[in-house]
Amino acid sequence: MSLMMSMAAFALAASITPGPVNIVALSSGARFGFRASQRHVAGATLGFVLLLVLMGLGLHEVLRLWPAMTRVVQWAGVAFLLYMAYKLAADNGQLEAKDANRAPSMLYGAVMQWLNPKAWLACVAGMGAFVANGEARLVWQFAAVYLVICYLSVGCWAYAGTFLRGYLNNPAGMRWFNRVMALMLAVSAVYLIAE
Repeated sequence: MSLMMSMAAFALAASITPGPVNIVALSSGARFGFRASQRHVAGATLGFVLLLVLMGLGLHEVLRLWPAMTRVVQWAGVAFLLYMAYKLAADNGQLEAKDANRAPSMLYGAVMQWLNPKAWLACVAGMGAFVANGEARLVWQFAAVYLVICYLSVGCWAYAGTFLRGYLNNPAGMRWFNRVMALMLAVSAVYLIAE
């Protein structure tokens, strides 16, 4: 298998699997629709790729020198996940047109990636596997592959949420869905604490 195919397979496995960013994309698609969710999808993708490039260009060395920073990122991520879970659980489930401009923003998606321990692990593992020597050409090549695959993967979750929207067209159904998503985010946070 060529290096590019290996990079693509790794990127797909890391991007398409469930995680906090994908849960929010699913929820956003269900709540606000596919088009409004594209800001979150783009922000999450660009935030991840920036983290990946920085990791490839040396950020992993900073974390090796100051391991406490890894713990700070982990706890900030847990706090952020619990906050998002609370917001979802407290949502009233009303689907009003005025809510469309409250879909997760591009910045929200990018910040989520920077507070997402899954993203940090994927960056460290990916760069360790494909660009261990820090060669800039390979860092940028891997980032380009990841950009496309991450965007499509997170976008798939938003699209799946949009598909579910047709089944959740009443406040009670949306409240139920939001609470299930909130529970999934809280479980993600507890899992991160337990590690």
